[in-house]
Amino acid sequence: MAACRNVTRMVHCGQIVSPWGLQIKRAASLSHAWCRSIASDFASRTPTANTVELLGKPYISDSYSNITKKILSKVGKNLHNRKHHPLWLIKERVKDHFYKQYIGRFGTPLFSVYDDLPPVVTVEQNFDSLLIPQDHPSRKKGDNYYLNQTHMLRAHTSAHQWDLMHSGLDAFLVVGDVYRRDQIDGTHYPVFHQMEGVRLFSNHELFNNVSGGESFCLFEQGHRTPHKQEMHTMEAAKLLEYSLKLALTKLVAHLFGDGLEIRWVDCYFPFTHPSFEMEINFQGEWMEVLGCGVMEQQLVNSAGAENKIGWAFGLGLERLAMILYGIPDIRLFWSEDARFLKQFHVPHVNQKIQFKPFSKYPPVINDISFWLPSDKYSENDFYDLVRTIGGDIVEKVELIDEYTHPETKRVSHCYQITYRHLERTLTQKEVSNIHHTIEQSVVQELGVEGRF
Repeated sequence: MAACRNVTRMVHCGQIVSPWGLQIKRAASLSHAWCRSIASDFASRTPTANTVELLGKPYISDSYSNITKKILSKVGKNLHNRKHHPLWLIKERVKDHFYKQYIGRFGTPLFSVYDDLPPVVTVEQNFDSLLIPQDHPSRKKGDNYYLNQTHMLRAHTSAHQWDLMHSGLDAFLVVGDVYRRDQIDGTHYPVFHQMEGVRLFSNHELFNNVSGGESFCLFEQGHRTPHKQEMHTMEAAKLLEYSLKLALTKLVAHLFGDGLEIRWVDCYFPFTHPSFEMEINFQGEWMEVLGCGVMEQQLVNSAGAENKIGWAFGLGLERLAMILYGIPDIRLFWSEDARFLKQFHVPHVNQKIQFKPFSKYPPVINDISFWLPSDKYSENDFYDLVRTIGGDIVEKVELIDEYTHPETKRVSHCYQITYRHLERTLTQKEVSNIHHTIEQSVVQELGVEGRF
């Protein structure tokens, strides 16, 4: 989904995720203030071959091409389809709920599931089909991974909405890996996994769907579920909103247990109106867990479903897994360490799991300072460069000081880079070699002036 608060945004202050994008929230601010993303030319200056081959198909590089070898190495891993992986467990739990909760007329599951759609999409699929304006900042090269000007790695599973509706589907779940350039810390990673849900109704189907007499608390404390007779007088849009909130309240109750306190926060996404985020009170802390909304009729109509209305939602698998299982570091999802993986070999997907941390290896911390170039500079370019060189041994990159020279007005940034391997102790020598390479590359690639 598009921007809303500091968690699910297409471009929002301090954190970049995608529509419904749900990586881990950094703060519980209720601010709707926007900030502008600054793009740079780092990606176009990065040396690339004339053609990139990905998943058996060649893509001609151009000035938009900015996918690094590190990112390319992640494509096709499909952690969400790896049996007994925590992301697979979350996917299966949600899928199991929808299979049992929504049954078609012949006793078969109403929702179909697509968890193997290729992550390479067109720019039209990723943005245009979702009514995202041409000048929207979410399209910036500094925030996405482009193969070229027309193709990219999907920034959200919403990129498949239009095609699946156009194929005639009324109820479906899409699960897949998505890609965003972002900061580096224990809750952000350039590849994460989302689940998208879409449900379309005729007006008659909608009323029958929500008028079955269910008594379920949907709204904030003090509100009540409308009686069946009241639904006859409700407008279709309100009935659709009720159906959406009913479905998602049941979903989180399935995941977290009954009695969970929830609240709905008004939000903005380009392709739904009204739009909401659901927050849950988990162990005394309010946490956002998903984004949702009533689908814009223009989008539904353009997909050939003119006689339908519908809703959509999106959630992040890593986010849910980190909350439900207590996983402290997003890099662990990519680990091959048996101490991590064996904890999720359980006999059934709904079994409760509490991750047991194992010994952390000591960190090695180095600082890097440089004067910013006079032209445009993007922190995402710096983070991407550090990821490309340091890989997953980089635990965190934090801006710890910003200085403006009183006379020249030049700006200097100082970043603290924390190196920590998940599976062994790093030596000072190997970290020094990596850090030195980062220092050289940041000057060559970003045009900064080092203060090393």
